[in-house]
Amino acid sequence: MTSNSNSIKGKLYLVPAPLDFGCDTLTPLEDVLPLATLHTAAKLEHWICENAKSTRAYLKRVGEIRPLAQPLQSLLIQELPREVHKKGDHPGSAGAGFDAKPLLAAALKGFDVGLISEAGMPAIADPGSSVVRAAHDLGIAVVPLVGPISLMLALAASGLNGQNFAFVGYLPSDAALLVKRIKELEQLAMKTGQTQLFIETPYRNTSLLQVLISQLQPNTRLAISCGLTLVNSQTFSEKIYAWRQKSHTLSLSLPSVFAIG
Repeated sequence: MTSNSNSIKGKLYLVPAPLDFGCDTLTPLEDVLPLATLHTAAKLEHWICENAKSTRAYLKRVGEIRPLAQPLQSLLIQELPREVHKKGDHPGSAGAGFDAKPLLAAALKGFDVGLISEAGMPAIADPGSSVVRAAHDLGIAVVPLVGPISLMLALAASGLNGQNFAFVGYLPSDAALLVKRIKELEQLAMKTGQTQLFIETPYRNTSLLQVLISQLQPNTRLAISCGLTLVNSQTFSEKIYAWRQKSHTLSLSLPSVFAIG
């Protein structure tokens, strides 16, 4: 997007991406992203992302619906450092000290910049918060665009408390620490009524479900949403005693969101 004047700062657009990243079947973009979001994405020439290859693949899909402002090879795409997009860039994380201001040089010259993660909304269970903070510190307007956010979709579909909830990220991989953490989250949910949301890498989903079913109290409700926005999307929400009695054919190889309350 061409600037009108170098004295006018561009904007930072938070561009959501579909939730089918890494899946065998792709969802039509028009089914999950408003045309206004696709139109804005198509006009942007400057991008900040976690992976340039997946960003180009996404923009190629956008270009099939709305012509891109420049050929794909001509777009200026900057990647976040590996420690930022792998270990987080929020306070207390490994990438917390990262200075994202240099990535926004184009915005200071008057060009609009897009921030994108591989799936969902950047900076929500995905990297990008350091870029958003830097934009605010530099006086650059931040504009979130409309698109899918897996955590909110899963919460809405769970039947659990949607007025008091927390996303706690990934649970420990160590078996003993995992059980300890599950017990802590369950106690917090029961004491405060706060829904606890968490995720896992797809290949560990099945083992995590087995631990949850074995360790949670019978009357605790467990909800799982798998493959949100995909054709084979599934959500089940039942108390643990019901989970123990039934056999579910969940597509746990797909990205999933877990919730207890």
